[in-house]
Amino acid sequence: MPDFRTLKDGYPKDRDFPERTHHLLALTRVIEGKLYAELKNEFGEEKNDAGEYIKLADRRPSARTRFCQTVVNDSVAMLFSEGHFPAVDCTDENTREGLRKVVKDSRLNAVMIEAATRGSVGSICILMRVLKARVFFDVMQTPYLTPEWDDDAPDTLKSVTERYKVKGKDLKDTGYSIKDDELNSDFWFQRVWDASAENWYLPLKKTDAEKGKEPKVDTARTVKHGLGFVPMVWVKNLPSEDEIDGCATFSHEAIDVQIEADYLLSQGGRGLKYQSDPTLHIKEPAAGGAMVKGAANAIVTSEKGDAKLLEISGDSAAAVMDWVKALREIALEGMGGNRSNADKLAAAQSGRAMELMNQSLIWLADKLRISYGEGALHGLLCMVARASARFDLVDKHGRSIGKMPDGETISLRWPHWYAPSYADKQAQAVTLAALRSADLISQETAVKVISDSYDIEDVAEELSQIAKDKPVQPVPSIA
Repeated sequence: MPDFRTLKDGYPKDRDFPERTHHLLALTRVIEGKLYAELKNEFGEEKNDAGEYIKLADRRPSARTRFCQTVVNDSVAMLFSEGHFPAVDCTDENTREGLRKVVKDSRLNAVMIEAATRGSVGSICILMRVLKARVFFDVMQTPYLTPEWDDDAPDTLKSVTERYKVKGKDLKDTGYSIKDDELNSDFWFQRVWDASAENWYLPLKKTDAEKGKEPKVDTARTVKHGLGFVPMVWVKNLPSEDEIDGCATFSHEAIDVQIEADYLLSQGGRGLKYQSDPTLHIKEPAAGGAMVKGAANAIVTSEKGDAKLLEISGDSAAAVMDWVKALREIALEGMGGNRSNADKLAAAQSGRAMELMNQSLIWLADKLRISYGEGALHGLLCMVARASARFDLVDKHGRSIGKMPDGETISLRWPHWYAPSYADKQAQAVTLAALRSADLISQETAVKVISDSYDIEDVAEELSQIAKDKPVQPVPSIA
């Protein structure tokens, strides 16, 4: 059976790109389910047209486990699903309300889900654009992107360059003027984002680039945004020593375990199919002709003849499933996935119990919060606040979002990992009431604590409403 390195060596590789590009594209295949796309033979094909045996390593598995994608999906759901997306918090009410409008109008939670999913291979880039005073975000995969950092501020982007090859006929389809004899030629396409513009360059023929020619700026397509900063955030998935890409959510060892499980399941399935239709073996039949298996067809043999069905034991299928389950445990343990079994839950569990049960997954999501939450999402919100000083931002209904003061401190308020049960809420209410009565916390802090559980979006507005409401009268006791 092949391992990931063997499969990776069989993927198309363009020598004009760095090894980093080939590596990221190979890991992207794992997420997209295209790990075995280059294997042309189906798993049931044992021989080719020449009658030669086809090795298992050259066949596509018929069953797929996708352990790696499962861990990615679970960890991303813990980050940015509807119940886990953080609330925006800041002292200025206009800024808080404006950012909340932008988050909803741009569907930023869906953008961050896509970014965290695609970025699980190592890195991702998110572009902010302001079109007709509305804010949009685009997720850009990074195999063909190269960041440059400011020397005086290593955490600030100086520019991002996009560069890849494209056929002349594809350029002509998008409106470029390409000669007929160059339709099958390779061209370099390039864009560069900096603090003042999105600079487009005229496609440069590959042969001209090899001669040392430089691309010319496409003034018709270049967009001057004048924001004073690069409107992009570069996200390293998990910490690593690499300056460009972080570590993937899943390691090479986890991919190898997934491949092992895929082939084992495929072999087990093949054995079950054989067991349901065993091979008929006949020794010295009394009559010639085709023999048809089945209870309705009698087979007559000579006195010394014999007929039997060559069957296999079903114990092998159970052994395969046990080993695949063990492989799943190994893979999930290595990646920090959810290893809990719903079949073993006898009753509903409290939020704290669920946290302890899925501690490894929470640790993984907690590390990803740093990259995609406090890094990427926080950076995008700060960009929106800075862009509001240059543009009169509006939502999709044309309603003004308003100006946001420069330098306003923006923070994220994350919800609980798991929704608290009624017993959890009761215990929380008793604790907060006791702390509030002893003047150990403010009413604002208490409302912030319960805001996620009771879907309170605006804490300040909730406090104002509490002040307006009449005091709750105690329920009279019945003698």
